[in-house]
Amino acid sequence: MLTQELDKTLTEIRAYLEQGNVSRAIERLEELRPPERADIISDLDSKEQVVLLKDMDHSISADIVEDLTDQEAADLIADLPTRTAVRIIEQMEPDEAADLLGDLTPEIAQILLSKLERPEDIQPLLIHPDETAGGLMTSEFITLRPHMTVQQALRALRTWKPETEDIYYLFVVDESKRLSGVVNLRQLVIAEPLTRVEEIMDTEVISVLVGTDQEECANLMSRYDLLALPVVDHEKVLLGAITIDDMVDVLVSEATEDIQKLGGAQPLTQPYLKTSVISVTQKRIGWLLLLFLTESLTGTVLRHFEERLQAVVALSFFIPLLIGTGGNAGTQTTTTLTRALATGEIRMKDTLRALWHEARAGFLLGVIMAIVAYLRALTWGSDTALALTVSAAVFTIVLWANMLGSILPIVATRLRIDPAVVSGPVLSTLVDATGLFVYLSIAGWILGLS
Repeated sequence: MLTQELDKTLTEIRAYLEQGNVSRAIERLEELRPPERADIISDLDSKEQVVLLKDMDHSISADIVEDLTDQEAADLIADLPTRTAVRIIEQMEPDEAADLLGDLTPEIAQILLSKLERPEDIQPLLIHPDETAGGLMTSEFITLRPHMTVQQALRALRTWKPETEDIYYLFVVDESKRLSGVVNLRQLVIAEPLTRVEEIMDTEVISVLVGTDQEECANLMSRYDLLALPVVDHEKVLLGAITIDDMVDVLVSEATEDIQKLGGAQPLTQPYLKTSVISVTQKRIGWLLLLFLTESLTGTVLRHFEERLQAVVALSFFIPLLIGTGGNAGTQTTTTLTRALATGEIRMKDTLRALWHEARAGFLLGVIMAIVAYLRALTWGSDTALALTVSAAVFTIVLWANMLGSILPIVATRLRIDPAVVSGPVLSTLVDATGLFVYLSIAGWILGLS
């Protein structure tokens, strides 16, 4: 999102481009920080983007492309002249370049890959799915040997002059390139020059297999406060490393996806305002139709108890209150459980413990809500029997919603369904129908309705 200041800069750059003063537009753009440059480029049309990036320093263009969304970057590279696109890709981090090529059509990706000076840095990364450790890792990492001295290691660093800024850890490998240990820069700097690397390295290295899901990688890095995570194969050969900046992008992406799913819609692949109305409709219509059909269960329940509603019309006054309370209680539970599953706080083996935990919480919440509902019904002029009916129904619905909300995310995980999907509309729909059934059944029992 552009701030007011960036909005002003965007207007200036567009004015320079309209005047044909491309060099001044580039100068103005380069005065900004990298993320701000990407914000500006994102708001320009494709022709303006091409004009700017074609004449800019390729390293700056690469930084801009890396800060764009996946689809925006792919569209921009596809519009650029092949020579310019190749030069920009060569300035990108290998993992970022691999992700970009993976988002292009196979034909364009193959053309660009064939013209790169060092395609071997990127090709191995293309075989791994984007959402795995292999798809996230970079092939640019520094390795040391156990027998090296600290002095030799530091000299090697100065000789190699690594371009990456993410030199948090230096990985130690044996002759077969198997991961043996890890040493950080601080250890190298403060150690005596003739100390061997094997004497200061940590041999208990936390690593992941190349096919590990990105969410599991994020959880590991968060749990152990890692700035880089080595990626190995089944023989423990070091293949690459995932850096913290990539993992932050993953966490933001996962959170965005989960939040969109909470509303019962498929995640958007582009920024909201750049997503067409047709695409937004396609992302939402499937779940909307499904929820519409399942919500018809509520109508079925109402028709089943039609005579009771006609006998005591006041029963209908409390329906929105009851189903709303049940849906809210259940959503609170599923949201909490979904997050706990994502962070590894609970697992499948904890199903019964989670159910018992939420049953007790639901009991206490139900008692409190039942007292409030009883008093509220009386203030609406209801008689004691109807107030008691509403109170008992609220207690039962809240208890049931909490228990249902604790089970659904775990069952969804077992069925390999994203639990975020059941945390909102699906649960509310189930609680609506079952809550009505509970309410009208209790009404029949307390009020003596047949």
